[in-house]
Amino acid sequence: MNAIETTALTKRYGSTTAVADLDLAVPDGVVYGFLGPNGAGKTTTMRMLTSLIRPTSGSARVAGVPVTDRQSIIERVGYLPEEPPVYTELTAREQLTYVAGLRDLPPDRTEARIDELLDRLDLAADADRRIDTYSKGMRQKTAFIQSLLHDPDVLFLDEPTSGLDPRAARTIRTMIDGLADEGTTVFLSTHILPVVDEHADTVGVLSDGRLVAEGPPADLKRQAEAETEEGPGRSLEDVFLDVTSEDPATDDGADAAAEETPNA
Repeated sequence: MNAIETTALTKRYGSTTAVADLDLAVPDGVVYGFLGPNGAGKTTTMRMLTSLIRPTSGSARVAGVPVTDRQSIIERVGYLPEEPPVYTELTAREQLTYVAGLRDLPPDRTEARIDELLDRLDLAADADRRIDTYSKGMRQKTAFIQSLLHDPDVLFLDEPTSGLDPRAARTIRTMIDGLADEGTTVFLSTHILPVVDEHADTVGVLSDGRLVAEGPPADLKRQAEAETEEGPGRSLEDVFLDVTSEDPATDDGADAAAEETPNA
């Protein structure tokens, strides 16, 4: 069964089309790299797939559940948006315990899991400090942990290594690979193309709300080499620049509108 399936998935905001006729089939247990210029519709797509906003038309299923079934979807997915959704007046431990309670996770098992993840991401020593004293990277790590607490079938990550030092970024990349190995599907959106090149099984490139390229990174690079006169050595960045327009996409306002939707 595919972890993510969409058919002609479309989202419009008035006269602006943020995502148009998107068809995806993402298998279980893979890392899917989702690329695109700013404003291409990536955030809008992830918000539809996590049931935060409703599609205008088309259909989508995540972990076998229609995205219109919000209650079932939120039990099966984890979502880390670009801006960490945390309460800054809480400590990291309080934040994670609060989220676990919202999901009705068993307190005894959850406490041990929180401790394990805090330690793995080097937050254990600061777990009882208020989040408003944290750096951007520390907040990012806290939000990453909370997206994992319930062992989701599908994990959506929007710039997960933003603000992290190299060691923490490597830890998260290693965890992403481990999650996929254990059967979790990771839908990864980032502008750090080497991360996608190294870790993604398949890459999809969105431009002006439309999927303009898709395939394993190596296949996309070989195709780019065959279609140009520049010969071998094409990078994923070259592919990205080839298939996207030079000018920023025109739906910045649409993705901004999607960002205003409250987080689950």
